[in-house]
Amino acid sequence: MSMQVPLRPAWLALAKHVRSVRHRHLRDLFAADPERFDQFSLRHGPLLLDYSKQRLVAETLNLLRQLAEQAGWRTWMERMRAGEAINHTEDRAVRHVDLRAGPAAPPEVKAVLERIRLFCDQIHDGRWRGFSGERITDVVNIGIGGSDLGPRMAVHALAAFEQPDIRVHFVANLDSADLASTLGRLNPRSTLFIVASKTFTTLETMANAHTARRWVLAAANDERAIARHFVAASTNLAATAEFGIAPENVFEFWDWVGGRFSLWSAIGLPIALAVGFRHFEQLLAGAHDIDEHFFNAPADGNLPLTMALIALWNTNFLDAHSHGVFPYSHSLALLPSHLQQLEMESNGKRANRDGLAVDYPTNPILWGEAGTNGQHSFFQLLHQGGALVASDFIAVGRSDFPLPGHHSGLLANCLAQSSALAFGQTTEEARAAGIAEHLLPFRRFPGNQPSTTLMLPELTPFTLGQLIALYEHKVFCLGVLWNLNSFDQWGVELGKQLAGRLAPCIRNEAASDTLDASTRGLIDYLRQQRI
Repeated sequence: MSMQVPLRPAWLALAKHVRSVRHRHLRDLFAADPERFDQFSLRHGPLLLDYSKQRLVAETLNLLRQLAEQAGWRTWMERMRAGEAINHTEDRAVRHVDLRAGPAAPPEVKAVLERIRLFCDQIHDGRWRGFSGERITDVVNIGIGGSDLGPRMAVHALAAFEQPDIRVHFVANLDSADLASTLGRLNPRSTLFIVASKTFTTLETMANAHTARRWVLAAANDERAIARHFVAASTNLAATAEFGIAPENVFEFWDWVGGRFSLWSAIGLPIALAVGFRHFEQLLAGAHDIDEHFFNAPADGNLPLTMALIALWNTNFLDAHSHGVFPYSHSLALLPSHLQQLEMESNGKRANRDGLAVDYPTNPILWGEAGTNGQHSFFQLLHQGGALVASDFIAVGRSDFPLPGHHSGLLANCLAQSSALAFGQTTEEARAAGIAEHLLPFRRFPGNQPSTTLMLPELTPFTLGQLIALYEHKVFCLGVLWNLNSFDQWGVELGKQLAGRLAPCIRNEAASDTLDASTRGLIDYLRQQRI
């Protein structure tokens, strides 16, 4: 067992310190410090991070920052910036920040961005036409994982900025219902497909791409039509050429771009098509703004580091192994899905950087739902279920789709929920409110659920870029604190390998007698259904 992280002096000090903090209620912490909000909140420009409802005190933060120094967070940050292969299991650098570096971006990044700009111009001004001469009205991104979740989330988030004459769709699932239901609404003569796969071999993506290819050919009856209706974000030029995609329509990205950090690259092409290249540039600029903040801000004013330290405190010392993300913005409804991959695929690991098993919890289970929907379902468990769940509330000061009377009510609910989770309601308060005695046990809310509230002034491409980059750097810091490689994902591979072996068995093309009894029985059932 590796004990490197727990044996750091600050970790041991935190393990002792938590005994004096664990049972303190947020009610008491606020009562003892009228200036608690000022002490436990940070700003970066108009962004506000309020962590005063976290169950910590000044000494907690001091010890956590000592832990960050002992873990060498700045050294690791500089190694990442210098292009070292900090993804050591794949011998790769981690350079997604270079994708949004603006004038300081590498020449190869600038070249691809310029190609994306020119391509978007052709689509938006109608110069790019389908095989029958019709202009493109619909774009379908075919990808999965990082080639789907990030762009899908961003396109949904920026709906207020979408181009009026282009509709962007996403297909990821191998289940044919995903692709079939999408194609059923589209016209093959005016639909463009983006095949997003670095290797151009991803099973789900290529199955969907080949079905879409047949759909176009059924209408065009001419192989040359493929070049007018398919482009790719890939590095495998041989495979894309065999598919029928012209080399000039393959947008490159590099092995130093991890999938869940790739929306800033050519994988972001559907974003640029959906909202226009100018707005895509603003998305990159917002992320770059947070990059510069992260690289240069001191520990006590660094938003991503602070978010990471709070997450570690909740996970490893308060034993909160579930983390909810609740954006009070319908446009950000897909953010929890993106963050699930970003955080759990990055740090959901039990082997440290030395290959030794860790004996402490790493990433909590991350989940979430847009407010106010969640209040009418799972918030009951948060208020009275007894499990400790840490939360992030995300709110936007001005609505991106303003309608009279809506936004103030939405924000009121956001603030009310974080307050109710923190402070609850005592039996005495319920009695004072006139609750009947026999109902008092049902109207008591323990509170003391920790939460952070992140406020954005408005939801724009720039602030969305800031928001995503905040969480990316939080993930990086947690990897350093837990001594993990946050940039590989070997756990994803085992299921893929097994699926490749089982598919022929299900089709009755291979024997299943070497499989376990459960899998064998399930395959027998499926064979009987004549799949």
